[in-house]
Amino acid sequence: MRITAEFTIEPFVDGDPGPHVLAAIEVAESAGLIVEVGPFGTAVSGGPEVVMSTVDGILRAAVANGATRVSMQLNVG
Repeated sequence: MRITAEFTIEPFVDGDPGPHVLAAIEVAESAGLIVEVGPFGTAVSGGPEVVMSTVDGILRAAVANGATRVSMQLNVG
């Protein structure tokens, strides 16, 4: 089974991810997750245990670095 967590981290500036987005990506990459950065959000995917245990760190990193809002969608399958 694989889980994908999709994040939209605000403030959002098209083509210019701020430190709040880059910090979240760094946490995900450090955990060994596959990271896909899209025009409106970032998706991370991997095994259930790794994704679930890393989501907290991703959210904390985003907020600690200036995020004002984080929307997340989790897809299991």
